[in-house]
Amino acid sequence: MPPKAKFTKQQIVDAALQIFRDEGIEKLTSRNLGKKLGSSACPIFTVFSSMEDVEAAMLETAKAIYKGYVEKGLAQKPPFRGVGEQYIRFASDEPRLFQLLFMSETKKATPLNCILPMLDESYHKILHSIMASASIDQQTAEKLYRHLWVYTHGIACLCATKTCQFSEQETQRMLTEVFQSLLKNMGTSHE
Repeated sequence: MPPKAKFTKQQIVDAALQIFRDEGIEKLTSRNLGKKLGSSACPIFTVFSSMEDVEAAMLETAKAIYKGYVEKGLAQKPPFRGVGEQYIRFASDEPRLFQLLFMSETKKATPLNCILPMLDESYHKILHSIMASASIDQQTAEKLYRHLWVYTHGIACLCATKTCQFSEQETQRMLTEVFQSLLKNMGTSHE
């Protein structure tokens, strides 16, 4: 009979997230995780088979946290600007999680038209919010989304690295101006 787990999977993941948020990935070791839980490292391995499994579970939790920001953005008016604002807020509130999800080096560069569906599980919801709020077709919405994501990602990276700080009003104004300019340039109008 295997030993009874001293901690739940969620308790271990939460502790791993806290170490990662406070100190970075290099400090996320089994010893530090055990210490954070007030134990040795051994109980961790009654739930997870390796630290890689802990990191994978932490990544899934980080994605779920980010998805909460997206859902909050989609509930705002207009929803697409709300998503942009929440993307920037996530970068400001959770800089290490943002860097983990959106600033990690990859093995191979991906074409821009393919990256958004790969990066964001909410891609189709966001795309539909653009189509609905701007009354545009899918092809135009995809083009607009790509342009705005590059712009919004730039702002978010500046926030996540603490290079710049923007007020909520500044980001709203900036995102609105770029959105309207792009729509005008694409030959559509949006009030």
